[in-house]
Amino acid sequence: MRIEGEGKLLRIFVGESDTWHGRPLYEAIVARVRKEGLAGATVLRGIEGFGAHSRIHSSRILRLSEDLPIVIELVDSAENIERVLPLLDEMVTEGMVTLERVDVIAYRAPGQDG
Repeated sequence: MRIEGEGKLLRIFVGESDTWHGRPLYEAIVARVRKEGLAGATVLRGIEGFGAHSRIHSSRILRLSEDLPIVIELVDSAENIERVLPLLDEMVTEGMVTLERVDVIAYRAPGQDG
């Protein structure tokens, strides 16, 4: 089954060592948006990057980093994305969030709802 429509893509840029109530921030965000009923979330671990403090974080063997870049991507309806933004304001103390309008094409096996 093919599902099409307009949606929003929310990207959250944080560091691997960022935490929320004692657990990795990216894990806490995924658990929270799942609880809120969002369609899905994907966590991507970067191999290199820098942020507000301009420090390079890299996975190269000679420059081992314990704080690699993490990007959490959420795609859902504009209403659902807007609904979780206040939760992210609470959870993300250092990082960046971007929003984009997207055209969604989702493929699902018949009879599956998520």
